[in-house]
Amino acid sequence: MDFDLSPEQTQLKDGVERLIGSAYGSLEQRNARAAGPLGFSEKVWAQFAEMGLTGIPFSEDEGGFGGGPVETLAVMEALGRGLALEPYFATVVLGGSAVRLGGTEALKARIIPGIVEGTTRLALAVTEKQSRYDLFDVATTARSDGDGFLIDGAKSVVVNGDSADRLVVSARTDGARRDREGISLLLVPADAPGVTIHGYPTQDGGRAAEISLAQVRVGADALIGQAGNGLPVLERVAEFAIAALAAEAVGIMAALHQMTMDYLKTRQQFGGPIAQFQVLQHRAVDMFIALEQARSMAFYAAMMVEHADAAERAAALSAVKVQINRSCRLVGQEAVQLHGGIGMTMEYLGAHYFKRLTMIESLFGDTPHHLRHVGDAGGLEKWANRQSLQGQ
Repeated sequence: MDFDLSPEQTQLKDGVERLIGSAYGSLEQRNARAAGPLGFSEKVWAQFAEMGLTGIPFSEDEGGFGGGPVETLAVMEALGRGLALEPYFATVVLGGSAVRLGGTEALKARIIPGIVEGTTRLALAVTEKQSRYDLFDVATTARSDGDGFLIDGAKSVVVNGDSADRLVVSARTDGARRDREGISLLLVPADAPGVTIHGYPTQDGGRAAEISLAQVRVGADALIGQAGNGLPVLERVAEFAIAALAAEAVGIMAALHQMTMDYLKTRQQFGGPIAQFQVLQHRAVDMFIALEQARSMAFYAAMMVEHADAAERAAALSAVKVQINRSCRLVGQEAVQLHGGIGMTMEYLGAHYFKRLTMIESLFGDTPHHLRHVGDAGGLEKWANRQSLQGQ
């Protein structure tokens, strides 16, 4: 397995790092953007579009870059390293994937150009208070009404939901609340009558929203994919989300590991740098091992996210999320411990890296959730042996 980026992919990653390095040159700049009305910089978002970042996963026929999962990996790793706040994940990875994977050609032609140009922002409104990580647990309803639908329900913790122009909403057109069938995806204007959005800051400096939908009317052309068959699209979106989060986490962990190494080499105690103490060296090595395990799994996610076999793909992405979560926790917590008291202060960048790693750990499935998925697929040992045999 080749874990090296191509020259073009490396150039892409370097370009994003330069942009983010300029836009987020200090923690004060990031805090100022986070405190703004949108929670990010519209100027930087426009620069994303100018660089072609918003068009990466879309085909050239759709006006995009024609890139794949590895190009997305390169971008997300750079965004993670810079702790960028712009809604790339929400718009391009989540909402954009739903439109790209499930939308009709007419819907794609109507929405994707705006995403690529940076004039359209999407949010994936699929989680509800009772659903936790079960994408099929949908209480929101969409009943047929003339040539369209009437939507009633509520969505919770919608990433960047308060700055989106359109919402990708999961709603039940048939069946009981936890049925896997009968779920439809609908594209809803954020300013449609009956839509109420309450935005709030999240603990990692980002934004999310609680959204209520009361008698929200949309036309038949708002349907993404087939009515009642939205869950397979949602599950594919979740797989792309896990692959993107894995790459972002690697960028954060790499920056946090380097920051911790620099601190150990400069912090003086007992007549020398604390890096001279073997027990701290061992803990630094543990951080590095966890980082490299995560890096390997991020590349593996990029490889498997378009794998043809749905069962193997799902098991692989669950295994990726398990390792990413474990690495996030080890690297984040060790960084705080090795820094001592300063690692807990909000004036120190390392604390903000740690908070974002903690958020990533809970997005699209925590460790127990994905361990259950891997267990249902036959367990880690059986799954790993199957992958090993395929690689021979």
